[in-house]
Amino acid sequence: MRPWRLGATLVAMAVSCPCAAQSAREILTQASFADRDPDDALKKVMQAQALTSAQLRRDPGDREALLMQATALGYRAKLTGSRTDAVGARHAFEALVARDPRNAEAQLGFGAWHMGAIAKVGRMVGRALLGAQKPVAFAALDRAVALGGDRALFPGLAALLRLQADPADPRGRQLAEVAARAGVVTPLDRLMQRGAVAILASLRSDDPAATRKLASQLLPLGRLPDR
Repeated sequence: MRPWRLGATLVAMAVSCPCAAQSAREILTQASFADRDPDDALKKVMQAQALTSAQLRRDPGDREALLMQATALGYRAKLTGSRTDAVGARHAFEALVARDPRNAEAQLGFGAWHMGAIAKVGRMVGRALLGAQKPVAFAALDRAVALGGDRALFPGLAALLRLQADPADPRGRQLAEVAARAGVVTPLDRLMQRGAVAILASLRSDDPAATRKLASQLLPLGRLPDR
């Protein structure tokens, strides 16, 4: 089964229970890996934002809601091309890591924001317009891996982000090898582990363009067409 088809299957399994309302995390996971239409994905992102906003009105310090709010804003920026949303997402992740520097998911999201912005508009433009910086991204991703324990999510996503930027990145290959052997706790861990296995196979084929394309496809929202 191809990695993105596996992703859709795992996401469907994770969110298909009709007995309970979906969480913002589940909705964003579905938008990231299952949807193939940008408008459908955007609707889910907006739904997740509404859920997190309601939760934060009840509890302004809810860490999960703050993390999902930042993630949703970053996804909305990618889907709409909004610079305001992109900068807002950066500020939200900065606040999260400042508040709790040992939060592995916040560090991962912060690093992913920087890498995603650079991938979207380029290194020079990303820094000038959005404040995206590759050294900041790499440091945050490495912190996420160090803090995340034996879970495939952290090295797996870090590997894909680095190999999307540079298929010859030795740290990216190393992280993919770690993810391929790491523990699996959630469907996202399984997705990232399968992605790591797929990207390692692509690296062995010695086709940098194919590796970059595959890494892009395996990342959140990576199967959606650019607007």
